[in-house]
Amino acid sequence: MRPLAAARSVADSLPANMNDVIDPDGFRANVGIVLMYGAQVFLGRRKGGKGWQFPQGGLRRGESLEQALYRELHEEIGVAQASVELIGQTERWLRYRLPPRYVRRKQQPLCTGQKQRWFLLRLKQEVSFDFGRTSEPEFDEARWVDFWEPVREVIYFKRPVYVRALTELASLAFPRGKQPPFPDWWSQYTQPDPNAGVSETTD
Repeated sequence: MRPLAAARSVADSLPANMNDVIDPDGFRANVGIVLMYGAQVFLGRRKGGKGWQFPQGGLRRGESLEQALYRELHEEIGVAQASVELIGQTERWLRYRLPPRYVRRKQQPLCTGQKQRWFLLRLKQEVSFDFGRTSEPEFDEARWVDFWEPVREVIYFKRPVYVRALTELASLAFPRGKQPPFPDWWSQYTQPDPNAGVSETTD
């Protein structure tokens, strides 16, 4: 795992009128959040019943990864930095491409996928979630689930990234080799998909 102090911004060459950081290959820089309480992880239902996923959000121009992490944590689920402990992060960017029907062709610069750095946080105490911090809430419901469960519930094209992020972070989430075994359904949901792969980059 990369030391926390080494987290750096990737907002280097973005035009001044743009807010999101999108690289020349069309990948939008993004932070993903695995929030733990006890042995379980937070899973949010996207507003309108559009499936379940972890909190995530784009990196803004001039923002560090950790700044984006705590901003998204507060905006999406109403949890303050003081309520969590930062355990670690994935070593590299993990990328996924959007299926063609999800690409907004009229948006410039064109975003064709996400490159994500995933962070593992642990709640210090029980909290209440607030999904109304922005005018367009991401979630409308939440629940605590077993560590591997999000792999089965996330939309299919994000699944390879969830597999990679959770398997990499598991040793930090469950130190001393006490991570939970893979569930019976694991192989069914983690078969390679040639149309929805995951790649790593060091940029």
